[in-house]
Amino acid sequence: MTDNDKTATERRRLGGWLPSNEEHLAQYRTDLAEKARARAMHAPRTSAVEDLAALLSGDPVLRMDMTRAIDQARDAGYVLGYTSIDELMVIIDYVMTYAPPFSETSLIHCPLNAVLDWPMCMPSGYALFRDPALNQRLKRVLNCWCGFLSGPHSREHLNTSAPNGWFSPEADEKIGMSQFVCDTDKPYWGFSSWNDFFTRRFREGVRPVDQPDNDKIIVSACEAAPYNIQTDVKLTDTFWIKAQPYSLLDMFSASQREVAQRFVGGSIYQSFLSAFNYHRWHAPISGVIKKAYALDGTYYSDADSEGRDAGGLNDSQGYITAVAARAVIVIESDDPAIGQVGCLFVGMADVSSCMIEALPGQRVAKGDEIGFFQYGGSTCCLVFEPGVISSFVPQPPFDHPPPVKVNTHIATAR
Repeated sequence: MTDNDKTATERRRLGGWLPSNEEHLAQYRTDLAEKARARAMHAPRTSAVEDLAALLSGDPVLRMDMTRAIDQARDAGYVLGYTSIDELMVIIDYVMTYAPPFSETSLIHCPLNAVLDWPMCMPSGYALFRDPALNQRLKRVLNCWCGFLSGPHSREHLNTSAPNGWFSPEADEKIGMSQFVCDTDKPYWGFSSWNDFFTRRFREGVRPVDQPDNDKIIVSACEAAPYNIQTDVKLTDTFWIKAQPYSLLDMFSASQREVAQRFVGGSIYQSFLSAFNYHRWHAPISGVIKKAYALDGTYYSDADSEGRDAGGLNDSQGYITAVAARAVIVIESDDPAIGQVGCLFVGMADVSSCMIEALPGQRVAKGDEIGFFQYGGSTCCLVFEPGVISSFVPQPPFDHPPPVKVNTHIATAR
């Protein structure tokens, strides 16, 4: 492994979605592959994975790029657990009935991200994982897995048994289940599925809204750590370069030019959610929902300007606001001086379904729930019109910052 490769493996992995130790990940991939091969001997392949395999085998360019990306990662010395597209399909099919266990030392929250971690940032992987047809099939695969995670058979590890139980003392130290709505006297503590557990709600009063009657105080829409603040944002920009400047038209989509235009010259606050945190979204201001829509996009596309991102999209968070699957909610403030605030909730790998709850025309109070992420990594942007923000509470540099609690003060309007 070269010095550059070593540097890649030492790059930060944010949010606890994947362990920082590459050896743990390599062993995980190897173990996963072994279990997948054993299952494949007696279980039929799911139709969504069959369709993905058919696309890769039937499209010569995609087949070439995927094969080369796998080979390039293996040639660079990374242990993948597979050597071919067919072996990869076996592993992906196994994940369709996989519910993540808790682990105190090497938790793998995103198994597919772990499996694809290196091919996706190889020279042949960059274009591959931007391909619309591939992402359409990946969406079907992820929806299939989401269906399993939303059903009762996904509750295998929703128990108090160490080391895999999510209600074990070790897990509770990281999660603090007493903060959340649950019933320890019921089986699975009252959760109907893994996704039900993942999208658990805080108990009443656990996350009070800062200054609910003061429109100038803008609160965090998510339980999320600050990632970046940028001012004077452009309508279109070169989001694919190293600095990853925000490109408003790409973030909101070309069909929403009028929406994007109003934020030109404004500011953006971006934050990322951690694996153990709360995954529901709340209104950062009081007002009326003007827009609420979902956008299809990529799931495992890295910014090649970042080089080998061992963090699995972590260092590509600016870039993915323009290309990844995401939800957009625009709220018109009760305060005319604030105008509209754009809220972008971006899926980062694995299921990451962006579920919108607040619809156009609906009035929301600051702190009201407006949607949620289903299982998977995620990042969030709040977009403000020019001249609106006087100051942000979080200030860079953001070097492994702790999460900012949802509903707490993050910006002050003029």
